[in-house]
Amino acid sequence: MTLRIDPASIAPPPPEEQARLLSRRRRLMLALNLATVFIIATVAASIAASGGWTGADIILVLCVIAITPWHAIGFWNALVGLVLLHGTRDGVARAAPFLSGSDSDAPVLVRTALLMTLRNEDPERALSRLRAVKAELDRTGFGGMFDCFVLSDTSRPDVAAAEEAAVARWRADMGGRGLFYRRRSENTGFKAGNVRDFCERWGAGYELMLPLDADSLMGAPAILRMVRIMQAHPRIGILQSLVVGLPSRSAFARLFQFGMRAGMRCYTLGATWWAGDCGPFWGHNALVRIAPFRAHCTLPDLPGPPPLGGPILSHDQVEAVLMRRAGYEVRVVPVESESYEENPPALPDFLARDARWCVGNMQYLKLLRLPGAHPMGRFQLAWAVLMFATIPALPLALLALPFAAYAAPEGVAGPAAALYLGLMVLSLFPKLAGFLDVALTPGMAARYGGAGRFALSAGIELAFSFLLSAVSAVATTVLLLRLALHAGRGGRRWEWGGQARDAHALSWGRAARDLAAPTLFALLVAGLTLALAPGLLVWILPLIAGGLLAIPLAVVTADPRLGRALERWRICALPEEQAPPAVLAALTQGKESLHRAA
Repeated sequence: MTLRIDPASIAPPPPEEQARLLSRRRRLMLALNLATVFIIATVAASIAASGGWTGADIILVLCVIAITPWHAIGFWNALVGLVLLHGTRDGVARAAPFLSGSDSDAPVLVRTALLMTLRNEDPERALSRLRAVKAELDRTGFGGMFDCFVLSDTSRPDVAAAEEAAVARWRADMGGRGLFYRRRSENTGFKAGNVRDFCERWGAGYELMLPLDADSLMGAPAILRMVRIMQAHPRIGILQSLVVGLPSRSAFARLFQFGMRAGMRCYTLGATWWAGDCGPFWGHNALVRIAPFRAHCTLPDLPGPPPLGGPILSHDQVEAVLMRRAGYEVRVVPVESESYEENPPALPDFLARDARWCVGNMQYLKLLRLPGAHPMGRFQLAWAVLMFATIPALPLALLALPFAAYAAPEGVAGPAAALYLGLMVLSLFPKLAGFLDVALTPGMAARYGGAGRFALSAGIELAFSFLLSAVSAVATTVLLLRLALHAGRGGRRWEWGGQARDAHALSWGRAARDLAAPTLFALLVAGLTLALAPGLLVWILPLIAGGLLAIPLAVVTADPRLGRALERWRICALPEEQAPPAVLAALTQGKESLHRAA
């Protein structure tokens, strides 16, 4: 039997008490963050004023104020999450009360469409993931409630032919049931337009859809748990899973996702505690209720020329705001489950992905006055803009710092060092909280290869993150400068397309071309510091070392030999390497089946 939920019969919004509780939590978080920004701004201003204000001092204080809010909210989210995990008995239930009863064996009564969106990707590689997901769902006995849709925006004829052949082989294996393939001739609306086309054509036949990217993978237990939550809570319009990285043979991806996983765990739980029914949407590995999505989440074309005008590139958070505006909840499952993605295998690939995100997020500037949006929705759009818009404050501060240090009076070094270290703690705390969570959770360190390997991996990753953030900050600053220079005059039209997914070597020539700007910037800052305030160099070295080492960093971390060595030594290992979930085994079997058929 298929259960269809009538929107008219949906229960009213959460009780007033829950709304009041969320309001109190949000006011508390606002107060904590404003107090943090005020304290740091006051300390920075007092240090700058101690020797009389200079132009460099003014720039530094403004940069500190710009940088602090992002780090402050990360600190408080992570601290709240850590307390919920280890300072209370029911911390997860307090943050996500909708999880109650979701682990039951209740039957699955709603039909769900598994969507994989593709554009010029390796079809066998991508489809092996969707096949693995469907195979595991079939083994649960509920597979008949899930159909698969391969939604292609591929523009290359050779890739399109390979897609059609791969789908035909899969359809033959499964008897032609429950598998649909469609390729659009034009990439209208990018991925959001691709999903919108599905909703218009086939959406009426399904209650839910589960969008998956070409690198997505989800286990059946995670999917069934989320479906049961959506059945039990019909006011939830979007249910986002906590996505973590898959084990990788790329050294770069391995290092990055080890730290990213640590930084997300406590942060996401803390954010869920106060964001509540106004959570984020990341566009994949999430369940979406189709009827309200189709009715209320149509994306507007933005005014003006590209890259900031036209179709919205980062569609997901806008769709979350529109869903919430329509009266539906947007929730996050704030605990790890079998929900995975892959990360870029090399530094240039990472910077290219970041650039697309940056352009997409900057488009939100045109949506901040979206009529009828929930206040939290406006905040999330503004916060997504600030995520990138405040990044140039760091390179600018590094340029101003030698001049400020040159004119600084004696006695200011101590307070300045304390402020510097305080900002470091704020920025690193989400990751440190994740590492502490592993250390405090019985048996968790063993899942990462043991306490010794985990501690060593954490140290290596922290050093890597300093190097990476220095390179990324300069690259983002250059991109934002280009966007500002071309504002209103048009420019490059950005879009999502096929991405590098597997470990691959990187030539020194390409690394030099791609990373010239971070390298030259770091050399400039180092030269100014040596000339004006040589004693400062040791302090700022963690912030410019990434630029100085950008080219060798990119080449070395892309080298498959280093990736194999880290895998062999179990450095930055993930729990799935020691105890692979069933869906990873299904993925391996699916790949072998495809290769045999080919």
